[in-house]
Amino acid sequence: MTTLSEPQPKQHQESDTRLRVVLMLEIQDGAQQRFLDVYEQLRHQVAAVPGHVSDQLCQSIDDPRQWLITSEWEDQEAFLQWVDSPAHREMVKPMHGCVSDNFRSLRYAVLRQTSADGATGTRAPIEVPPGLPRTEPAGHVGPPRAEPGPDGVVRHALTFTVKPGSEAEVARILSGYASPKAEVDEHTRLHRTSLFMHGNRVVRAVEVVGDLGAALRHVAMQPEVRAVEEEINPYLEEARQFGDPESARAFFAKAALPARHQAIASSPASGRLHRHAVLYPVRPGRGQAVAELLFDHDNLATADPTGPVAAATVFRREDTVVRLVDLRVPAEADPAAALGVAGEHEAAELAKLLDLGPAGDLRTVAGLSAFLAARAMTPVTDRSSLSD
Repeated sequence: MTTLSEPQPKQHQESDTRLRVVLMLEIQDGAQQRFLDVYEQLRHQVAAVPGHVSDQLCQSIDDPRQWLITSEWEDQEAFLQWVDSPAHREMVKPMHGCVSDNFRSLRYAVLRQTSADGATGTRAPIEVPPGLPRTEPAGHVGPPRAEPGPDGVVRHALTFTVKPGSEAEVARILSGYASPKAEVDEHTRLHRTSLFMHGNRVVRAVEVVGDLGAALRHVAMQPEVRAVEEEINPYLEEARQFGDPESARAFFAKAALPARHQAIASSPASGRLHRHAVLYPVRPGRGQAVAELLFDHDNLATADPTGPVAAATVFRREDTVVRLVDLRVPAEADPAAALGVAGEHEAAELAKLLDLGPAGDLRTVAGLSAFLAARAMTPVTDRSSLSD
């Protein structure tokens, strides 16, 4: 993570060399827990920034006020593009109340690396399997950064857009392939894959028990999946070339839609659940606030064993926010639950963050139903290994 880093002029030429950023901080007295809470929130946001590889948070063993944040980036251009952006300045504002003015930001090019077996050198490019969404540098085929939900299931999503007018054909292609084998290895299993569309936007949500990276690599190597990905290529708004590792890597890094918040009912749901997804019309720069408001709703909703919400996941990348929810009733029967709106106050708060249009109103049943009809994503496929 590179919070509080100050933008600097781009004085160097472009390079493929990875970048290490070192940020030395002094935490104000009494602000340590607040700092940790803010960092926990920010690290997930930074992990979704294109070009970000990893970060570490360290505390001095000699002086507990002294902290160190190190981060690795694919190259200096990726880092500078982010650190110079308005999004970065907005993102790090919560840090300013925790950290003293006595901080330093240092940047280093990574020239050599020593592995666990003692080998040293730079990393040579390795072909990235199609379908693997990651922001790791070329040469490192690692899993996307994702953590299991309360039920032990890892959730991740991909999103991309197709050319207007091709939606029906794309839906046909994406719904017609055979499911890959669920068992990946002794530790990993494909749990469920749900694919939705709204207009020309496609969202594919995957659920995995075990190693998400291993599961995605497994899926990407299946002939039927490769054939489908190649078949939809001509319809994509942003071209990708699976034969070019950098093109594939860039496409799937940008397509990643991480699971930001997950809420699961503590007691297993009985009876049929209705899976539903909503794509929210977020006002510019308000994606994080929308995601947090939905998460607050879902935490309370899933705590009620008799309530309509059995599980919900909020996926977000910048201002693209998708909520995937498993309901005990059809979405049309309870549009408030389907949309994540608990009452008039919550409706008003959410309305401030969304572009509802002049006639939009989340305070009435009619308004909620109209909004649901407009923003609900159309299910294309929903495949579970439990039904295999």
